[in-house]
Amino acid sequence: MLDNINQNPEQIARDKIDQMLILAGWVVQSKKKVNLNENKGVAVREYQTDVGPADYVLFVDRKPVGIIEAKREEEGHRLTVVEDQSKGYASAKLKYLNNDPLPFVYESTGTITRFTDYRDPKPRGRNVFSFHKPETIEAWLKKSKSLRERLLAIPALDETGLRPAQIVAVNNLETSFKKNRPKALIQMATGAGKTFTACTFVYRLLKHADAKRILFLVDTKNLGEQAEQEFMTFQPNDDNRKFTELYNVQRLSSSYIASDSQVCISTIQRLYSILKGEELEESAEQENPNESSWLQKQRSKKQAVPVEYTEKVPIEQFDFIVIDECHRSIYNLWKQVLDYFDAFLIGLTSTPDKRTFGFFNENVVSEYTYEESVIDGVNVPYDVYTIETEISKEGGEIKASQYVDKRDKLTRKKRWEQLDEDVNYKRNDLDKKVVNVSQIRNIIREFKKALQTSIYPNRVDNNGEYEVPKTLVFAKTDSHADDIIKIIREEFDEGNDFCKKVTYKIDEDPKSVLNRFRNAYYPRIAVTVDMIATGTDVKPLEVLLFMRDVKSINYFEQMKGRGTRTIKDDDLQKVSTTARTKTHFVIVDAVGATKSKKTDSRPLERKPSVPMKDLLGAVTYGVTDEELFLSLANRLIRLEKQITDKEKEKLLEYSGGKNLKQITKELINAYDQDTIDNRAQIEIDKIPKQDQTPALIEEAKKKAQEALTLEAAKTFNGQLNDYLENVRKIHEQIIDTINIDTVTKSEWDTTSVDKAKELVKDFSAYLEANKDEIKALSIFYNQPYNRRTITFKMIQDVMAKLKMEKPTLAPHHVWEAYSTIEEVKSNQPKDELTALVSLIRRACGIENELKAYDGIIEANFKNWIFQQNAGQHNRFTTEQMDWLRMIKDHVVSSYHIEIDDLDYTPFDAKGGKGKMHQLFGEEMTSIIDELNEVLAA
Repeated sequence: MLDNINQNPEQIARDKIDQMLILAGWVVQSKKKVNLNENKGVAVREYQTDVGPADYVLFVDRKPVGIIEAKREEEGHRLTVVEDQSKGYASAKLKYLNNDPLPFVYESTGTITRFTDYRDPKPRGRNVFSFHKPETIEAWLKKSKSLRERLLAIPALDETGLRPAQIVAVNNLETSFKKNRPKALIQMATGAGKTFTACTFVYRLLKHADAKRILFLVDTKNLGEQAEQEFMTFQPNDDNRKFTELYNVQRLSSSYIASDSQVCISTIQRLYSILKGEELEESAEQENPNESSWLQKQRSKKQAVPVEYTEKVPIEQFDFIVIDECHRSIYNLWKQVLDYFDAFLIGLTSTPDKRTFGFFNENVVSEYTYEESVIDGVNVPYDVYTIETEISKEGGEIKASQYVDKRDKLTRKKRWEQLDEDVNYKRNDLDKKVVNVSQIRNIIREFKKALQTSIYPNRVDNNGEYEVPKTLVFAKTDSHADDIIKIIREEFDEGNDFCKKVTYKIDEDPKSVLNRFRNAYYPRIAVTVDMIATGTDVKPLEVLLFMRDVKSINYFEQMKGRGTRTIKDDDLQKVSTTARTKTHFVIVDAVGATKSKKTDSRPLERKPSVPMKDLLGAVTYGVTDEELFLSLANRLIRLEKQITDKEKEKLLEYSGGKNLKQITKELINAYDQDTIDNRAQIEIDKIPKQDQTPALIEEAKKKAQEALTLEAAKTFNGQLNDYLENVRKIHEQIIDTINIDTVTKSEWDTTSVDKAKELVKDFSAYLEANKDEIKALSIFYNQPYNRRTITFKMIQDVMAKLKMEKPTLAPHHVWEAYSTIEEVKSNQPKDELTALVSLIRRACGIENELKAYDGIIEANFKNWIFQQNAGQHNRFTTEQMDWLRMIKDHVVSSYHIEIDDLDYTPFDAKGGKGKMHQLFGEEMTSIIDELNEVLAA
């Protein structure tokens, strides 16, 4: 450590700058001892120019390339003011050299550093964490243009295969790059193709702007794997090869970043650990580190956990950083990862909050909301069905002297106990302190009934069995999830495969269960606690059952987002055979989640007590803060008194043999001055007395504390943290089998009823508005007597126009809306065009209630046959009846029949036009005309 005691502020700044240069691979020389051959990059102090000495002149391969203007730390706020001065030195002639102006210019205090590349079209200074490496400057000079100039030459986007929102996002983002905006935010609804959009602009940056390397940053391993898959399958419009055949994609699983990788995919946790020079446990990548309350607390105190320059990963490692789900995990501790790199930042999110907008300098290049995506048919809308029970709302009471089961939350072992006093529990105690089995059972029982009678009533298979739509249940805890699964299997009379848990804490591979849920028939119902955020999309999902509430609006939107995805009819029917098309999904709210007050998810404005989980996480991630260490030590002292001997013994398996007293002592010693002094003295004693300067003694103490801190922190790991977190929770739950619950409400939410009415109204208004333009509608509304002339092609035209102009008015969705607001006795037709005809007949008043048109044709045919036989018993022969049924079936599928149709399937196989004439003689034409009119009546 340098002795700063007698140094002036300017010299202190220069010492810091020297150190930064050395770390970045430069050799620092005084002007009296210049040797430009010593290193690829040489920084010469006080080099003479024709306008005076420059603080530092940078040489690469003996050629001058840039200058550094050094200022004392107190001048940090004035660095932009000295840009003219530093530019003056860069433009000056260096002594002995007839140089051109130097392009790379820095202003630095050793704490704050700014950089300007004067090769840029409109040179603009920017803050950088440190200096660029000599090898980087060499590579920049080999290119004829700077990155920002190359961005100006990106060609127009080929829009083939892109959705309108994706086109807007890519075009606006590239405009933002061309304006040299350092940060940009793309807000795009879940399901609208954020990652595909990212693949598109990443490809264009690599190909057209010659970007060196791009980082795709995520906050869970699952998201990283999904991004990797998307890049592997992405094929650009202008090349018949896949992305990964053109560019190297590396998903980081260690600290190694391949020199030839052009796209790196990493969690922010892993990148942080790389910058800290630490190994990362794989478990740290399973869940997103979203807003640890300890880290929020530090941020509110304006404290930071410093990241230091890492030689293996220089600041210029990436030209661009794409941050997926950027509304999470880019604040507090993690923000330093983004501040470290000299790169453009692009945020992707479906649910930004105020902080997100602020972080990206309010540069929102694309806003595509869920509502807009529904209107465009990119996502599907949702309806809400409410189930309420007495105990869900009011809680319950168990009187003293009652015998109850008490169950261990972790082992699930039960014991019988007589209560000493009354137990009153509120709704918030359910499934935590008390489990009321009847409450769960009544919700599930009512859910089953509502599915079959109200929510998706027409899901009966060929064997007469009801097929449960793919359903995701949100549970409060793992213990709650197990209770729900057990009761679902019982109430639906199904086996293990029918209902599964999808969570990070199951014995089965969660990805395996999730893949089966997506792609196979079973499970029909999945229950989850923690796999809620993006990365758990299941396109065939049609029902979300909320059995837990959430207070964060962002979290709630993510939970809803699991159901919004569209899916092709064929793909849906592979896993749900009775489904026809996914027009919407249904939220079944059993806990008031859709009505409860939500916040903007900004806990910084509150002052919560920090959960043990967050204290443990902060230490594991490398936070070294006295208050943190002492807070955790205090919690562990209390915990040591609470847990059993058996639990203490189990803890040793995860702690490397250290007991809680040892762990606590190490945490306290890390900031105990006597312990630090004693440890430092061992090293000081190794130095001769005459060399023991105050600076060396101070350095020894600093190193001693760092060693003690590391010693204390390295005990903590994912397994130990999980054990400490679980062992401290309430061990037992009371199982209430005494209070029997009753359902108090089971109905469509009023907003869903209102939405259904509005949809029906919109459908009718659309038909009215187009009745003079579309031929089929004109006949239905203005010439009802000509309905017999409506053809299959006419109905196809109506459908095509409807899908293009109003995708939300899809027939199956409008049918569901009618079912919500009035009694519909008919099953929904399997064929979408038939459903459309049925709806048009209802909307224009031909029918007083919604009836399936194929059913109407069947009924009209029976009546017609009955009337024919009334006047003349058995008027038609068996062979004639077969032909009449074929004609009726043709009208069911094609809405109309012409004589020429008799020459095609199925009539041609029976003899065609000639055979019918043989059977019916001169009556053939009149019978066809009569059936067209009668069946369409």
